[in-house]
Amino acid sequence: MKVVLFCGGLGMRLRDYDENVPKPMVTVGYRPIMWHLMKYYAHFGHKDFVLCLGHRGDVIKQYFLTYNECLSNDFVLAEGGRQVHLLNSDIQDWRITFADTGAHSAIGERLRQVRSHLAGEEMFLANYTDCLTDLRLDVFVEAFRRSQCVAGLVAVAPQVSYHYISAGPDGRVDSLTDANHTRLRVNGGFFIFRQAIFDYLREGDDLVDGPFQRLIDDRRLMAYAYDGFWRAMDTFKDKQQLEALLATGRPPWEVWRG
Repeated sequence: MKVVLFCGGLGMRLRDYDENVPKPMVTVGYRPIMWHLMKYYAHFGHKDFVLCLGHRGDVIKQYFLTYNECLSNDFVLAEGGRQVHLLNSDIQDWRITFADTGAHSAIGERLRQVRSHLAGEEMFLANYTDCLTDLRLDVFVEAFRRSQCVAGLVAVAPQVSYHYISAGPDGRVDSLTDANHTRLRVNGGFFIFRQAIFDYLREGDDLVDGPFQRLIDDRRLMAYAYDGFWRAMDTFKDKQQLEALLATGRPPWEVWRG
């Protein structure tokens, strides 16, 4: 299946990192977070990517145009550096479509604009490009395939340290519950769609507020509950936490390492 990656956002909460770096290019280790995500999808056999570019799309294009396989793979150097023999490869069998979908387009509009690149695809995957997981993607895909739904998303526990408050009319607190100890789930940013999703998209739409509500009304949106590893990189603190996991040598999202 093709994988649509939404790469055009401004990443306002990460602007302290570097406003000239688009959010998907913020690094975890020495690779952008989008590389880790693409490597994850490729592990499950999905190596045909459609990048919906926007803010600083040129940075993303330049990264792949000058991609250096040696930085993340073993290789043999010979003849004083004149010959490099890669022992394995990352992106040699990847196909990447770079599509400019506007600097300020909403997510749904970005998806609508790349419809022509998805022609002939019965189903396709999509992602916000700012989250990582160890989800068994093949199991998620099969669950969706068996459903009669048009769209599916991975529903995860909220990644927050706040507490939910329940209070009466007089303002007296009835309960104070750790967010991670509730049964609430949030949209994890891992999507799967059938072609019929385009029947639910309107020009200028966001993805959740418009199309998803229409799907809910028709009972055609599936939520796949997942309680394993999932992290989003919304803030610099999130980036530091992912860096710390990478430093252990066995970050959970690197499912390709077995």
